[in-house]
Amino acid sequence: MGVLDGLKPEKVFKFFEEICRIPHGSGNIEAISDYLVDFAGKRRLYCRQDDLKNVIIVKEASPGYEAEPAVILQGHMDMVAVKKPDCTKDLQKEGLDLRVDEDSLYAENTSLGGDDGIAVAYALAILDDDEIEHPKLEVVITVDEEVGMDGARGIDLSGLTGRRLLNLDSEEEGIFLTSCAGGARVDTYLSMAVEMQKGTCWHITVGGLAGGHSGADIHKERGNSNCLMGRILYRLTAEMPVFIKSLEGGLADNAIPRETTVELLTAPEQAEVLRKLLLQAESEIKAELAVKDPDFQITVTCNGEAEALCIDAESSVQLASYLMALPNGVQAMSADIEGLVETSLNLGIMKYDVAEQELICFFSVRSSLESAKKALIEKLCAVTELAGGSYSISGEYPGWAYRANSPLREKMVALYEEMYGKKPQLTAIHAGLECGILAGKLDDLDCISFGPDISNIHTTEERLSISSTERVWNYLVRLLEKKD
Repeated sequence: MGVLDGLKPEKVFKFFEEICRIPHGSGNIEAISDYLVDFAGKRRLYCRQDDLKNVIIVKEASPGYEAEPAVILQGHMDMVAVKKPDCTKDLQKEGLDLRVDEDSLYAENTSLGGDDGIAVAYALAILDDDEIEHPKLEVVITVDEEVGMDGARGIDLSGLTGRRLLNLDSEEEGIFLTSCAGGARVDTYLSMAVEMQKGTCWHITVGGLAGGHSGADIHKERGNSNCLMGRILYRLTAEMPVFIKSLEGGLADNAIPRETTVELLTAPEQAEVLRKLLLQAESEIKAELAVKDPDFQITVTCNGEAEALCIDAESSVQLASYLMALPNGVQAMSADIEGLVETSLNLGIMKYDVAEQELICFFSVRSSLESAKKALIEKLCAVTELAGGSYSISGEYPGWAYRANSPLREKMVALYEEMYGKKPQLTAIHAGLECGILAGKLDDLDCISFGPDISNIHTTEERLSISSTERVWNYLVRLLEKKD
């Protein structure tokens, strides 16, 4: 018996639970991709799996719908797989532990992957149900959207006939997305000089932060644990010799990091100064984040005397100064759409690679203006070069431009108003969606993105609304059934 048995819509939650039993974090998608191929095979549906493991499944039109325009249902099969610090689950090998709390569905101690498992579940439930009337359906499920939209960039769509695409990768019911930002990933590398050192060993953690999606939540100005750790290290290195042994924070370039830890050595006589500086920093940052991120905290543990290979004092200063100089967060707001972020970046992952003796930082850069995106990448690279480091740029994807003439949008708005007595909100989003890439592959592609309410995506507090999932399902079925 499944945890989600009895929830409505039954088939949607049945397939969602099956998906959640399969590990499918970004880069670990072979099993979920093969599951989709097996699903299609059992139902004798046309299916194509490419070398990247993208999957396309086609179901012909219901009787009487042959003349209707074909519809592409689109989502991605990978999730941002993160867990709480004390969780022992191996997300590379183990499925999720689903739990139901009134109207919320969540995964115990991990992210849920409603982004974008619910899109896959919707698509499978429709493909599995011969009672739902629909035009020809072309279901496109991509891989590794969360780490650069690699699947969308590599997929061949030349055989598709549909020019209306329903992207099911949004997280607010009643909001239809009509455009989004473009973006890129920037990785920076800073070599560190090392030496054997003796001293008092300290383990310092910046944590208690809410985190969130680096696009959808960046405007909330929550604390970034990697940047806050840089601020703390800058203060420490200004007051005393500090020798960094280890440094690590964040889990994904497109997730605002919630926790960063450092191990460092200092002279024994500096213990009181170090504790005083950390208390002062905690007090100041807590006051700054009192409303935005009220649970911020610094924890410090003294691990006694130690001897270890560490970053030397000069390079530790260089590291701290580099982190302090880096831009992060919202860089510009849109002049066209009130409240919309135009340009931002997020230092999502930071770690000191002991073997390579270098600091590595992974950034997600976004902008709705291509020129502003380029300028921000150039600024980030320039700061890195000034610090003596190097960089690489990958996973660039275009923004998705607003379409003035959209028959799909008009049809969807009219149906929504008919069903719910009000118009949906049409808006742009600062987060990246695959629509821009796919529109570049199919001429005259008409796209809308929508979905049920999902909160705190990319975090262990992710929640999917059960009632919203049902309402969006009902709307989606009616949309497919409604003829032009």
